[in-house]
This record gives sequence, C-alpha cells and structure tokens, in this order.
Amino acid sequence: AAGRTGEAGAIYAALAEEFNFYGILAAEALGRGAEKMRDLKSEPLLPSSDALAAFGERAEVRRAVKLAELDMRPESQREWVAIVRGQPDAGLLLAAEYARRRGLYDRAINTADRTTARHDFGLRYLMPFREHFAAAARANDVDIALLFALARQESRFALDIVSSAGAVGLMQLMPPTANWVAKQLNRADFRPAQIGDAATNTQFGAYYYKYWLERLERMPALAAAAYNAGPNRAQAWRNGAPLEGAVWVETIPFNETRDYVKKVLSNAMFYARELQQPFVPLSTRLGTVPARGNGADPAPVAAGN
Repeated sequence: AAGRTGEAGAIYAALAEEFNFYGILAAEALGRGAEKMRDLKSEPLLPSSDALAAFGERAEVRRAVKLAELDMRPESQREWVAIVRGQPDAGLLLAAEYARRRGLYDRAINTADRTTARHDFGLRYLMPFREHFAAAARANDVDIALLFALARQESRFALDIVSSAGAVGLMQLMPPTANWVAKQLNRADFRPAQIGDAATNTQFGAYYYKYWLERLERMPALAAAAYNAGPNRAQAWRNGAPLEGAVWVETIPFNETRDYVKKVLSNAMFYARELQQPFVPLSTRLGTVPARGNGADPAPVAAGN
C-alpha cells in the first residue's frame, strides 16, 4: 500500500507541473494549489519596436495579416501556423506579441500557448474588450474571470467570427439565443445586426450564462456544459447519484463538451490570477454535482452551437 501511495504521489507531482485542468487539480491534491497559481513564472519577451517591425515585414506575415483583413480566416490561420512552426519560445512570444498588437487575438493566444519553457501568461490569457466584459459582469453579477474564460474558449476574442453553425461574436451567440435574451431584457430596440457588437454580445452572453448558472445549482461546470451543449443535455447528464465535480465532468458523453468544460474551468483559474482575485481552488469551483433536479426550463438552443 505504501508503494502505491508513493507511486500516486509521483504521478500527482508530475501532473502538477502542467498548466491544465488536471495539473491544477493535482497541485491542489498535493496541498500546493494556491502556491502553484501564485508562483507561476511569467516571462514576457518585451520585444523591441525594431524586432516587431522586422517580423511584420516578412512576406508570409504580411500575407497572414492581409488574409485576416479580407476575412479569409482559415487561410490566414494556415499561413500563421506555418510561420510559427518549429520556432523557439522567444520566436513564439515575438509572434504572439505582434499578433496581439495587430488585434489578431486568436493567433496571439494560440501562439503563446505553444511555448515549452518560457511562458507569458498575460499573452496566453489575454483580456481584450475588457471594458465590455467588466460592464457585462457587473450588470449580470457574474464573475468576470468566468466570462473571459468562456470567451477565450468560444472565440479566442475574434470579434467578427461566425461559426459554421451560425454562432456569432465573442461569446458565440446563436441568433435565436440572442433574440430570446433580448426579450428577457426587454430590449425592444434590439436588431439582429447588433449581435456581433462587442457590448451587446458580451451583455447577452453574460445574461445567458447567468440564467443557466442560477437554474443549475450555481455550478459553473453545469452552466458551462449548458452554454456549450444546451441546458436540457446538461440536466440529462445528471442522471445518477451526486458526483464529485471532476468525476462528473469525465462522465459528459460528448467529447467536445467534456473538453470545453475542462478548459473553461481551468481558464477561469488563470484569469482569476491575472485579475488578482482571491484564490478559489478549482476543486471548490467544481464542487459536488447533485443528482438531477426537476428538469430544465424551456430554452433556446445552446449559445456556442
């Protein structure tokens, strides 16, 4: 038994070095959760203006930027992936900072995420459109760290993005969801063209998230699952005994939603750190998911689908 305990401790210690859902939980299991988040070593590159200008003058970089300006997102992304492929950490952080300054927030985040030894968590967890997220958080009494976490996973802060299913903007709202929220908020002036506006999109996304948070035991994992896959599915997945939150997440039958919930909850931990919020363990945020209630209310489709 002692050997197995030691083996488990070694596994936890290895996992605790990772910057993800299970890395955070492993650190907490070892009693080092607050220490892990407090002591994260962020090493911004702070490139010179000359270095940024030289990077921006490269033909392939100009192509990637121009394709993005022409709303040819897949082509721009392919070009960008080729640019950063095989780059050392310093090259990745230079490219990420350039992308941030050009407003290519999705490229900045995805590029900063690729570093292996030198990390810039401010770039990994960008907070563009902060005034809109702050206003939406205040108006809806929702944790701003969770709103940023949702938007990072939904859109990587690409303001004008439209998914193949028709979800729009920072919070990836489906048009029927936006219309439903407008009615709840008595927004008789709302027009469908406004759905992509940063202020409207963040306000409506925050309202929709809070609506299901309040109806799903105030459990962030359940509300995130509802945001991604729909509230009726989130309720249906509570069809057994109460489960520890991390265990419940692993029972989500949809691979996309299971991964989504893990990333939203871990994103929130890093955003809480960037925002200098008091430490709340991930295990506490996950809590214990109770057995199914009386069923979800009639609702529009999930926001992010």
